[in-house]
Amino acid sequence: MGSTSAHNNEGGLGRRSLIKRSAAIGALTIPTMSFLSACASGDSGSEKKVDKGTKSDKNPLGVNASAPLEFVIFDGGFGQQYAKDAVKVYEKTYPKAKVKFQATQKITTELQPRFNGGTPPDLIDNSGAEQMDMGVLVGQKQLTDLTTLLDAASIDDPSKKVRDTLRPGIVEMGQFEGDPVWVLYYAYTVYGVWYSQKALDSLEVEYPETWDQMLDVCAKAKKKDIAGWTYAGKHPYYIPFSLYPMIAKVGGADVLKAIDNLEPNAWKHPAVKTCFEAYYELFKKGYILRGTPGLDHIQSQTAWTEGKALFLPNGSWVENEAAKTMPKDFNLAVAAPTGIDSSDKMPFGTLWASGGEPFIVPSKAKNPDGGMEQLRIMLSEASSKNFTGQVKSLTAFNGGTDGLQLTPGLASAVAALEKAGDNVVNPRLQDWYRALQAEKIGTGGLGEMMAGRLTPAETIKKIQGYADEAAKDTSIKHYKHQ
Repeated sequence: MGSTSAHNNEGGLGRRSLIKRSAAIGALTIPTMSFLSACASGDSGSEKKVDKGTKSDKNPLGVNASAPLEFVIFDGGFGQQYAKDAVKVYEKTYPKAKVKFQATQKITTELQPRFNGGTPPDLIDNSGAEQMDMGVLVGQKQLTDLTTLLDAASIDDPSKKVRDTLRPGIVEMGQFEGDPVWVLYYAYTVYGVWYSQKALDSLEVEYPETWDQMLDVCAKAKKKDIAGWTYAGKHPYYIPFSLYPMIAKVGGADVLKAIDNLEPNAWKHPAVKTCFEAYYELFKKGYILRGTPGLDHIQSQTAWTEGKALFLPNGSWVENEAAKTMPKDFNLAVAAPTGIDSSDKMPFGTLWASGGEPFIVPSKAKNPDGGMEQLRIMLSEASSKNFTGQVKSLTAFNGGTDGLQLTPGLASAVAALEKAGDNVVNPRLQDWYRALQAEKIGTGGLGEMMAGRLTPAETIKKIQGYADEAAKDTSIKHYKHQ
């Protein structure tokens, strides 16, 4: 499980939320399916909820000050300390409350039976290889609507609601249909093409903005026995971290929305064809590190930090995850995906950035107000800064970097966000249809193409088939952009 658990970060670090956002493919299938069937039958009565507390300016959610709270966190690349620190604040605020805190990598294994029995924890960081399928949880009405939290006064400024302190897109990411917000993504991930500024400087090149420039840079690197690209060949759902926003840049954001909505022929859009052919050219010209299809995410990151390849599609958790092998003078940086040329619909700088590390409050939690209050504390400036300082990742809180010494990768991610401005896209496939994104599109499609076993045309046909199957599958809940 090394690969998956390391992923752990993903989510957040945007981490892994990812497949969630990340999840190792083999581990993905069985937990997800067993959870779906379990949820469908598991509507047994929950134990009685704790009594409500008294609402006040300092307790806008009406938390029961003496009620126990149970908090389960995913034990991944972000570690546990940031959450433990936030728990201490809860305990100081509500000294009569006993908080049970647990960290695990076995989210589905340990928590599915408790959802079934109607006795889930009050707050869960639902991440990692054993992440419970969010679409299933929502479809089976297993989650608490977090609108109450979002409309509560924020910790730092009671005149501002919590929702007004969050980064763009965080609230929308927690929505699956209409207004309810079922998930609060705590980390904020910048996805893109990661590289060593030192390596580019040594080649006397700048980060390429057009595909011709990209091919020129890769050709120059090849002469020095450096590959242009590597990626997590065993987990090809990393490839979309740069490929999806490139598709949006070339064809417009609506192309990705059509893909998310599982619309017929969405993958046959000319922008998809253009971008697939561009990536396939990297394979054809020998610009991908030899052996990449057999590497997991840690191995590919290590080859990259060792200078064997220039570019790596990844998320901002990579700075923390690859820290052990990254040279001190690596000068880590991230850039938005290279486009094709000036005919692209969106400007250079168009970026995928979104929430990671999904926190949920089960609908049958005994102390849902306490779970939401713990999240409210975590969304304070102090807790956010603590997280960012510890794990080199931004949070959903829109700020929290003042006074912090930003690491190179984090500083670069912040700069990339500023450059992107409003041109930030947020593909939802990995949240709405996790198995489709990871196993089918990633492993069955893009992984095969980048290894040279499928042509772009064959890959598009195959992926469109996968999407059509998912669209017709009545056993899964379907979601659409509002």
